[in-house]
Amino acid sequence: MKKRKWPLATILITFFAINMIGQARGQEYKFGPAEKDFVGYLFAYFKGNSVADESVCFAVSTDGYTYRALNQNQPILDSKLISTTGGVRDPHILRGEDGQSFYMVLTDMTSSKGWDSNRALILLKSNDLIHWEHRVINIQDRFKGHENLKRVWAPQTIYDPAVNKYMVYWSMKHGDGADIIYYAYANSDFTDFEAEPKVLFVPKNGKSCIDGDIINKNGLFYMFYKTEGHGNGLRLALTDSLTSGKWIEQPGYKQQTTDAVEGSSVFKLNQSDRYILMYDVYGKGKYQFCESDDLDRFKVIDHDVNMDFHPRHGSIIPLSRSEFKAVTDRWGTPKDITVPNRKNPVLDGFYADPDVLYSNKTKKYYIYPTSDGFDGWGGYYFKTFSSDDLKSWKDEGVILDLKKEVPWGTRNAWAPTITEKKAKGDYKYYYYFTAAQKIGVAVADLPTGPFKDSGKPLIDFKPDGIKGGQEIDPAVFNDPKSGKSYLYWGNGYLAVAELNKDMVSIKQHTMKTLKIDGTFREGVYVIYRNGTYYFFWSEDDTRSENYRVRYGTSSSPMGEIHIPENNIVLEKDPAQGIYGTGHNSVLQIPGTDEWYIVYHRFNYPNGIHMGDAAGYNREVCMDKLEFKADGTIKKVIPTHE
Repeated sequence: MKKRKWPLATILITFFAINMIGQARGQEYKFGPAEKDFVGYLFAYFKGNSVADESVCFAVSTDGYTYRALNQNQPILDSKLISTTGGVRDPHILRGEDGQSFYMVLTDMTSSKGWDSNRALILLKSNDLIHWEHRVINIQDRFKGHENLKRVWAPQTIYDPAVNKYMVYWSMKHGDGADIIYYAYANSDFTDFEAEPKVLFVPKNGKSCIDGDIINKNGLFYMFYKTEGHGNGLRLALTDSLTSGKWIEQPGYKQQTTDAVEGSSVFKLNQSDRYILMYDVYGKGKYQFCESDDLDRFKVIDHDVNMDFHPRHGSIIPLSRSEFKAVTDRWGTPKDITVPNRKNPVLDGFYADPDVLYSNKTKKYYIYPTSDGFDGWGGYYFKTFSSDDLKSWKDEGVILDLKKEVPWGTRNAWAPTITEKKAKGDYKYYYYFTAAQKIGVAVADLPTGPFKDSGKPLIDFKPDGIKGGQEIDPAVFNDPKSGKSYLYWGNGYLAVAELNKDMVSIKQHTMKTLKIDGTFREGVYVIYRNGTYYFFWSEDDTRSENYRVRYGTSSSPMGEIHIPENNIVLEKDPAQGIYGTGHNSVLQIPGTDEWYIVYHRFNYPNGIHMGDAAGYNREVCMDKLEFKADGTIKKVIPTHE
């Protein structure tokens, strides 16, 4: 009977029908960039079989095709300091699920001592791609039952969402047996394995396989591996559960050459549905690159690829602009590489409703946003970002977690605002936030926290006469004329009340609603300039491409508000592909008349195609805010590059 090669799509449907295993991923904080922020690539590789070349090198690319070596093609880590053999090979690098951790695993080996000479691999972890902590794991010494272990080769790491852990997998050969791919889960510090290695994969024919390389595509795991002793190329096996032992082995080979190959690595092109499979054509001292949109059929693209180095068995991850800049600042920018420049968004990742602060205590700027990217605005924690220059922003981490620290409101962490107040010779920070459609307040001694919630909502009621809307979107304002502080809030209506001196309670008798006009929706913000109070607000719905900012003026922080003609401050710019610009705050550079508007928009360029999801996958931007001689505000032209 003639064997039939079934289309990959048919296999996948059948596979899922037979072996559906639910994979639940736990809630976790979102740090670092999203795919929209990626502007380049980092290539980790080693160079050859001499001891001097058995070390980790880095290269960068802005397009995924042209690569240039960093550090003049010299090692970025000293193999003698991180290994037991004096050499390392097969570097595999992975971005962590939190977006800002990086994991690298290496073969602890120098080929000068023979191909059966090593028993160890190396685990490394970094938060900046520059500084790496390492730990050697000698399998033979660490675990029993490996007395006849001959070699430990080519480790890699993948995140397993079924158990929320990082799996390290590699090939091992014992005695005269076959090379088999094993795995172990790393501990939370990525310094050791939780348990002894277990078998991950053995081909049905029981023969050797090495250099496993797994990529997760839509919940299905594709493993490319090299056969040994039964053909000499790259095969593909599929599973939807890494540890189930149930793999579908695909027929044929995936390399697009008749030459012997090894060390495959697959990566996804940024902002694309295409993948590149690269592998080491080791007999000819070259690399081959192939492209695919389904991880099944590949075409050679060597004519599009250009490198100024000769890599061996490496791997590639995407880089954000700030990460690209960090590695080129550390190891030099290759002469024909331009570090990608970007003015907006100012923060990597999905964030919205930004409130901006200059701290007199730390002499730094801070942005306090809604943590976005959760379906239906379902975020539950707040973060802050700091900057010395309004260009580079440091993620300072979570400053308030509703689930852990705010029992009266454990969901819908939205639209915070903050102010700095000096008392008894020192500064305190009062952070007003939305939780479960109520407004709370938390206090800290530093702009980065830790913030302590007051223990109860500050605003959980509607002002007299208000029946609709929501108690959300607080804004705090310190009046430089009177020294008083005010809290504003509301969606569908605008309320204001004077804060007591403790800044954690309001003077009930001062509370009132302010009339604007039919354009008011939410997101008020107040500033004072040259004797005038400026009120900013957002019109329309944050899911709408027409979400925009208007303003009015007043002679008092309590209103009434006058609406000037042509009062649009900021709106979409379809010619640039910018949409949904709204919910702003305003920054004055201390001691100057220089002003900036900080706001969110649909993420660029894909947000406009996301439907309602664009309204909770937003990004934070900043542009200059300018005033005319008569005090009216010039319309802001939003910028991208």
